[in-house]
Amino acid sequence: ECQTKYGNANAWRYCTKVFDMLTVAALMDEQILCVHGGLSPDIKTLDQIRTIERNQEIPHKGAFCDLVWSDPEDVDTWAISPRGAGWLFGAKVTNEFVHINNLKLICRAHQLVHEGYKFMFDEKLVTVWSAPNYCYRCGNIASIMVFKDASTREPKLFRAVPDSERVIPPRTTTPYFL
Repeated sequence: ECQTKYGNANAWRYCTKVFDMLTVAALMDEQILCVHGGLSPDIKTLDQIRTIERNQEIPHKGAFCDLVWSDPEDVDTWAISPRGAGWLFGAKVTNEFVHINNLKLICRAHQLVHEGYKFMFDEKLVTVWSAPNYCYRCGNIASIMVFKDASTREPKLFRAVPDSERVIPPRTTTPYFL
């Protein structure tokens, strides 16, 4: 797409460099852990997350990989993920991690949720999906989670713009990416 739009891959290269520098996780008010995927059997504490070298592409295995690609599931503890990366983790693992780290919630994304968001494991974990009508064909609602504090949260839901109302801006080349 970048090649077509800008005539070269520079925009893609710059974006991937930025992605390599993004944080692996974020902590809100010391009580809400935000990750893309989920938990890792190699990580028991928040301090272990802080030691992960982030200036790299996502590895194929290990704690960094797991935090990005793991998914919550109805399993006892850990199970092999059918995705081929990360793990499936259950309520027991989530509750232990939340307890050990004095958290109230793990907030994550990574999985399509047709209703926009989904709480699991006695509301210790929430999946928030922010792309409405994913891939222009899933018909799902999107959401964001608004936090007033660690205990007060409210989902805001968004529906996709109907095709008849969607405006596609003209494709003009931005000189910055040339």
